[in-house]
Order: sequence, then structure tokens, then C-alpha cells
Amino acid sequence: MPATVLTAPITTEKIKEKLPHNPTADILVSPNSKKADNTDANADSSADTDENKEPEKNTVYYVTDVVQQGQYIKLFKEQGMNAVILDHNIDTSFITQLEQRNDHYKFMRIDADLTESLKDESGADLTEATTTLSEVFKKALNNDKLTVKVENLKNADVASVLTLSEQGRRMQDMMKMYAAGGMGGMDPSMFAADQTLTLNANNELVKYILDNKDSKHVPMFAEQLYDLAMLSNQPLSVDQMTKFVKRSNDIMLLLTK
Repeated sequence: MPATVLTAPITTEKIKEKLPHNPTADILVSPNSKKADNTDANADSSADTDENKEPEKNTVYYVTDVVQQGQYIKLFKEQGMNAVILDHNIDTSFITQLEQRNDHYKFMRIDADLTESLKDESGADLTEATTTLSEVFKKALNNDKLTVKVENLKNADVASVLTLSEQGRRMQDMMKMYAAGGMGGMDPSMFAADQTLTLNANNELVKYILDNKDSKHVPMFAEQLYDLAMLSNQPLSVDQMTKFVKRSNDIMLLLTK
């Protein structure tokens, strides 16, 4: 029976207690990982056949802000997936230590990637849609570094999701700590290549943009979808928030015409 996601905060003490001694704990291992009993058997088998082979890793998803990452939490809950709450500043260093001491586990923030469990494997070819929407969004956002993907997500209400690779996020967190310690600021653009905007092919607004790519309103819709995805990932800058509010008003005005 899958554990309920985020029913209560899980302290680092509990993780310390469970992870080294009880790696099969449901509260830590997400359902898309390999089953624990098979993992142990495979690890033993691998040790016998090839001692130099890198061990398979189970993914432990974590949350740092239950409010800001609410969209991702909702997606996980709908699929009965698990995550742990790690909302202290020291946790970034803590999980790195855990990974170094436990070869069979890796930590990934809940918004670092979209797991296969969240996707609808309909088998439809989205190559053409990806190419078209990638061009539309890169042009509208004036951002050639942005990676755009198109997926069939099970939740049709979700139009766009922004993810940042775990490696890029940890580097970003480290730079923030340096900046807080007076060691210089951080250029957000240095992490732009690690960002991925995933568009939901099952969403009606995404379908509209795909079918009406030359419409004069499409660039505005593209910017809005990107900002909405960004808000679920991290706060907007002052300039971005100002533009977002104005654009929201412009979109509402369109409904009055």
C-alpha cells in the first residue's frame, strides 16, 4: 500500500535512523524505484559478477517548500508517490553526505524532473509538436538556452512545468550561500541551460498555441505559461512579477472583448 505523500514533516533524524539501517522504508523510496528486495538481490548479484559495476540507485524525492512546490506535490499525490520534507538550510549538505555513505540512493528535489509515473504513455508521436512549440516559446521568451519538451501528462489541467536539474540546483544553492556570506552575487543566467520547460500536450491551452502558432496573442500566452511554471519553481524577480501582473490584466481584458 503506497504511503500518503507529505502527511507530516520528516526530520533529518528520522532519515538518519531509517536510511542506513532500513533502506526498504516506504516513506523514503518512491514507487518508480525498483523494489527494495530486488535491489538487494541485484546488488549481491552484481557484486559477484562485477565488483567494479556502479550500483543501481533508488531515487528519494524531497520537498523544500510545501507551498511553492505545491503543484509538484499535487502531481505526486495523484500517483500515490512518496516524498520527504527537507526544509532546513543544512539539508542540502546533509543529503550530499547521505549519498556519499549510501551508494544505493540518490536524492532529487520533487521539481528536478518529471518521472515516468506522471506521464500518459499514449504512444503518440510528439516530435513535430516539440519542434513547433520549442520555436514558439524560445522566440516569445527570447531565450535560446531554454530546453522545451512536450509530454502527455496524466493531469490535463497542468499546462506547463519548469524543472531544474538536481546538479544545477545544488550549484545554485551553493552560490546563494556564498552570496549570503558576502562572497559575491550570483548570475541566474548561468543556470539557464539546466532549465527545462515541459508542456502538456493534453492541455487545451497548449493545444491552442500549437494550432494557432501565428496568432498575435500566442507570444503573450507563451510568456504567461512560462511565468506560471516559474512561480511553482521559484519566486519571480521584481521585473518579472511586474510584467506578469500587467500581462495577466491584458489577458483578462481579452475575455471582455
